[in-house]
Amino acid sequence: MPVAACALLLLAGCSADRIERGVFHSRKGYEVRLPASGWLLASGAKADLELRRGGPAPGGMLADATCEGSSPRRPLGVLARHLVFGLTDRSDVESQETVVGGRHAVRSLVRGQRDGARVAVEAVVVKDGRCVYDFLYVAPADHFEAGRSDFRGFVESLAVGREP
Repeated sequence: MPVAACALLLLAGCSADRIERGVFHSRKGYEVRLPASGWLLASGAKADLELRRGGPAPGGMLADATCEGSSPRRPLGVLARHLVFGLTDRSDVESQETVVGGRHAVRSLVRGQRDGARVAVEAVVVKDGRCVYDFLYVAPADHFEAGRSDFRGFVESLAVGREP
């Protein structure tokens, strides 16, 4: 009986999100490397992984994957626009198709207001035949560039392996 219990624990551990040696491993079959310093796990996260950084250059970033429903069939541009819902007085600064981890992606930069504050948002949507991987970085407009390279490294570290 103890062997069966250990096997169940091992299987449960393999199917849970976890962070090991600075790498987030999602139960959905992907992983990303956490930024080097200053970023903390957000409590009560709705996404697979949410990180926040306080002053002097505050911001937040997230990674989330959707591997069911109609999302993987929708065009990348439509999926990217969904990530910036809730911004008011919005202006699209740039949008470009790109490749992340060998997969098709769209990278968008948007400026607008959220809760009365001026913010900048970089959204990256990566898609393959199985999942859509959303990445989002939001910061006050005056502090946006301070965390942008951390976010880009975070996105570029995407590795997709096993199916969930």
